[in-house]
Amino acid sequence: MSGNTMTQSATSSLSRAARELELRRGEFDLALHLGCVRTVPDEGGGGRRVARTEIDRMRSEDGFPESLRERVKVVGTTEGAALMEVTTARFTRLARLGLVVPVKFYLNRYRAVVWLYLAEELRQFTADKDNALMLSGRTPEGLRDQLEAGLDLRPRNWRGRHMGFLLRQAEDPWARAAVVASLLDPVQVAEIVSDPYERAYLNRFRPEHAPHGAPDSPAAHLASRIMTAEDPDEISWFRVDLGQALAEARELRAAPRPTAKVPPSVAVSLVASPPVASRPGPTAPEERPKAEDPLTAEDRPTTEDRPRTEDPPRTEDPPMTEDRPTTEESERSRRLLGWLRRRNP
Repeated sequence: MSGNTMTQSATSSLSRAARELELRRGEFDLALHLGCVRTVPDEGGGGRRVARTEIDRMRSEDGFPESLRERVKVVGTTEGAALMEVTTARFTRLARLGLVVPVKFYLNRYRAVVWLYLAEELRQFTADKDNALMLSGRTPEGLRDQLEAGLDLRPRNWRGRHMGFLLRQAEDPWARAAVVASLLDPVQVAEIVSDPYERAYLNRFRPEHAPHGAPDSPAAHLASRIMTAEDPDEISWFRVDLGQALAEARELRAAPRPTAKVPPSVAVSLVASPPVASRPGPTAPEERPKAEDPLTAEDRPTTEDRPRTEDPPRTEDPPMTEDRPTTEESERSRRLLGWLRRRNP
């Protein structure tokens, strides 16, 4: 507990550091991406924090806070063209050719993409004498043909720059792999990372992008297309990077997998319960009565039909002919035929 207290007192949260450095949240986030302000991991697992020594260092610089604000100042197309003393059309051509790289973007109320550039980088480009021809002369024919064919490297250059920002803040190999995966289409990621548990582990480290509109809105879909690699060579490059980052992450540790554990209550019940008796097999078919005893219990004569024991035995049978059976034999034959009809319908 005392160690965590000392760590909290030696560092500041990002929101508090932004206030002490007199930066708006957007400016502070850009300062983090550019490396102007260094952060340290929170030992308590609460994200990134800024050390007090880093805040004191920034505040002690000459011209603070204007000098720091100037380093993170961004401009749009109109202001950037005025800064470089060129027309907006020429500035747009320079950006589409990738000669000036955007650092941020947002969608206006008409869902048009507005690209933002670092003012400091535009000044450096203008001051470089090698770029004088691009600022004042006619655009070379080869580059002009590419522009007419629809070349626009602004989304691709932003993705590459944004990935660099995120990789500088990622210290875990799985987090670095997740950064690359966040710029690929999910189908591409599934082809490289076939294990569903590894994909789920990558999603845990997936960086959060700035929201652009409500989820599933047209603005959100447009922003998602900008954040996803489109060119075949760019996709191939990201796929190779993801494969290498994933191999490094696997060497460090494997992605967690669920383990099948039996609850203690279930285990106790399995041990305490008696073994289940084996299920009896099929019974043998009912044996058919033998020929000499064709009558079953149902067909046998009742008590009324049986001769009573108290009757005196007959000394002699009544006379009968050879062709007609006796009454007792007729009764037995009738019952036998009835039994046979029931057994063989």
